[in-house]
Amino acid sequence: MKANRAEAFRTERMEMLRFCRELDEKEWSAASGAAGWRVQDVVAHLGATCRSYFTPAMVTLMRMKDLERTNDLFVDRRRGQPVARTLAEYERWSRMIGVAARLPLDRVRLPMAELGSFPGGLVIAGAMTFDHHTHLRHDIAPALERPVPGTDVNRMATVLEWMFAVLANQLRSAQPAWFVHPVTIELEGPGGGTWCVGPGGAVTPGRVDRPPATITALAVEFPEWATRRADWRDRDVRISGDADYAAQLLDIVKVV
Repeated sequence: MKANRAEAFRTERMEMLRFCRELDEKEWSAASGAAGWRVQDVVAHLGATCRSYFTPAMVTLMRMKDLERTNDLFVDRRRGQPVARTLAEYERWSRMIGVAARLPLDRVRLPMAELGSFPGGLVIAGAMTFDHHTHLRHDIAPALERPVPGTDVNRMATVLEWMFAVLANQLRSAQPAWFVHPVTIELEGPGGGTWCVGPGGAVTPGRVDRPPATITALAVEFPEWATRRADWRDRDVRISGDADYAAQLLDIVKVV
């Protein structure tokens, strides 16, 4: 399905705000699943990233060669500030992302640190939906032992669109010498589908004709293991065909 990115971000933002408004002081200061970050730091990261799209900090995001280090720098500047200020920054600037997400920006390509360049609309709404979705479900809720929020077809489709775009750029940049035959990745469940992942960073919807291997997994688990928050071997990932070849590909996947 073609994702409605603006709607996906709007829904994800509402979920994040609802979740955050229920937290008490102890939960805000609790360690999150993101190494070195408290729950408040994760929300500060989201607010800082949203804000960066509308300030000179966007140049930093575009030009830096280590996105995770850049994110740490943005969070470090906000350590020690009151929770109310963190939440206010997030609420204000995420609202602006929601406005920008409705603009027709895909004809403009924007660089994003070492991840490569992407259509503008995907950078704004796709990347930010992915960021919200992944941090809330895999870094915040489990760390607080709170129920993990659900998702839907449109949000998952938006998350996966961004993730496969990043994967394509990463393969294009890395050019692993052993990766000479395309494989099929099938993701089951809401927002899932089938992708052909080929040499040179060719990632397209659809199946591979007689692939050496087919990787089948759950769409809702893909953001967790494809970001290396979990090992793919510990999740519902099935391989048919050349298991060693597929494992080589799975072992280099790291979407940020």
